[in-house]
Amino acid sequence: MRFIDAQPGDPVIRGLSHQLDEGRCTLRWQWPEGIQAVYIGRAFDILAEDAGEGGASAPSDSPSDKLRLYTRNEYKANNGYHDRIEGVGRVIYTVYASVTEQGDAVLFRQPDGANRAVFSTGRARVTVSIREKGGWLQKFKTVEIRVTTEVPIPKEALCYVKKQGSYPAHKEDGTVYPFVMDFAAGKNVLPAIEVGKNDYVRLFFTDGKKYGQLFELVQGR
Repeated sequence: MRFIDAQPGDPVIRGLSHQLDEGRCTLRWQWPEGIQAVYIGRAFDILAEDAGEGGASAPSDSPSDKLRLYTRNEYKANNGYHDRIEGVGRVIYTVYASVTEQGDAVLFRQPDGANRAVFSTGRARVTVSIREKGGWLQKFKTVEIRVTTEVPIPKEALCYVKKQGSYPAHKEDGTVYPFVMDFAAGKNVLPAIEVGKNDYVRLFFTDGKKYGQLFELVQGR
């Protein structure tokens, strides 16, 4: 199996569309004339950058990718290509037109992205709990942060903000601190931090526009 860039006149996929119905995805596309089989790749990329509907982000084109051979006859019999999707996040399907040359499958890459479907299956819920401990006469208090998430989250997605006198209302409303470790799916109890008696801490997305499409952040205390 090898990949080549599609040139004018080469067979390419057009009209790729997707439909979601209770976790079942259906893909349909226009078959190039003379093509009897395609290869279909799927990537579950919860943090694919710049990969909105019809975007250009995708897994690398290499034989190591998990690709499924799907014939034109199968497509006709099933009225499309059907796949089951579990979980939440962003899914990328890529359909490659394929020909056989000297017994080897040749797959056509399409720089225009017309053979790619990118969509979200929903936002993962991220629940944040912040607990404070400190005596009435002490100058400092400890803050324990707990993050419970449905899916793994990279450390770059979240930050915590410290503000004196009240809880910060947004990321710029105080001093921003990054996290040093990724968040695993499930409950994450972070090492306690020491702050001033009148300091307050809250978690925010580092980039609300980017990560807000993927996660639902629920604040707690």
